[in-house]
Amino acid sequence: MAYAATAGESLPSITAAPGVLALQRALVWLVGASIAIVFIEPSPYELATLAASVIFFATGARMRLVFMPLLLLLFLLNLGYSISAVAVMDRPNVPSWIATSWYMAITVIFFAMVISEDTAARLDMLRRGLIVGAMIAALAGIAGYFNLVPGGRDLLTLYDRARGTFKDPNVFGAFLVLPALLVLQSVVTDKFGKAFRSAIVFGIISLAILLAFSRAAWGMLIITSGFVLALMVLTSRSQSQRSRIIVMALVTVVLAAALVAVLLSFDSIAQLFKERASLDQSYDEGRFGRFGRHILGAEMALGLPFGIGPLQFTRYFPEDTHNSYLNAFMSGGWLSGVCYPALVFVTVLTGFRYLFVRVPWQPAYLAIFAAFLGTVGESFIIDTDHWRHFWMMLGTMWGMFVAAERWKAGADPAQARERRVGKGAQAPCPP
Repeated sequence: MAYAATAGESLPSITAAPGVLALQRALVWLVGASIAIVFIEPSPYELATLAASVIFFATGARMRLVFMPLLLLLFLLNLGYSISAVAVMDRPNVPSWIATSWYMAITVIFFAMVISEDTAARLDMLRRGLIVGAMIAALAGIAGYFNLVPGGRDLLTLYDRARGTFKDPNVFGAFLVLPALLVLQSVVTDKFGKAFRSAIVFGIISLAILLAFSRAAWGMLIITSGFVLALMVLTSRSQSQRSRIIVMALVTVVLAAALVAVLLSFDSIAQLFKERASLDQSYDEGRFGRFGRHILGAEMALGLPFGIGPLQFTRYFPEDTHNSYLNAFMSGGWLSGVCYPALVFVTVLTGFRYLFVRVPWQPAYLAIFAAFLGTVGESFIIDTDHWRHFWMMLGTMWGMFVAAERWKAGADPAQARERRVGKGAQAPCPP
């Protein structure tokens, strides 16, 4: 709480008492930490975001006009889901699916509003919370996999794969990628003591991702790590900093390879690793395999303006869509099918515009954007539409967009003056 009260400012747009500011930042930390515990419903994350939303609105959080496109897309997306669900509302889990979708939309707006103000400090608290939550989830998954907790294997693993505090190993592995990137940034930039501690944390989180045996999470960690490191080199302010990042990245790769080699010396791990690393999984192939379903489902969606309703895809095919963009069409008809990719890809395209804006929170921006971009890609092969951390990242991205514009206006007096003149304000006369 003491840190929360004194963390660096980033052009906060409202004036708040130190105690209120500390409470707000502490709540952001709590939300970040609680997002890692979702194997029960309602989860601690739902309770934390609900409490935080109430307190933030009571202490001055406000909706901005710039968020109206985001609000409109979220509304239309869930309106499509709700319309399509009317005919199947009496079927199992449909009402809760619709309620969850609306709630995820609310969390997007919450994060956008919260992160758009006091941005650097709140992002730092979110980063800290995410890393704490990731460590809890990762240690739980590792303990369950190696049967270190009596009776914990059934709770903390699924199909001999670590799932930690999540219901599914794939979601578990995907969630850990963002905290891993945040810690990796510390490994390659901070002083030796902190970098060493961060390296241990990165190793634990990476081990948990490996033991989740999620091919998508493996690939996502590797690709996004390389992407973030490349962006950090490009945005570094000095040659010495670039050299340090490159050297530390190479050391990290060597140590990670050594860790994997040691783990693969265990027969049980090596066997499951070989099985999961194969690209010719039985459920991916054939007419009704993962990719066959994508084609058949797309053809089906073209003739169904109102879709088939949420959770109904398995009535026509052996498994779920495993494609969030197709699922939007099937679950919410053409309205949701258009709005979902529009929302996602508008966010991605806008995100590229701010990669090289030198805001105080640029490292966090790079990590969150990389993890979000990786999840957007993963959404082509898995259903991510109810992943809490996906919607958290989306809302946070929009909050950072707004904060970056405000920061640029405040940091560049000429630009700020031009904007005032453009709005009809009287330009100051030269002395």
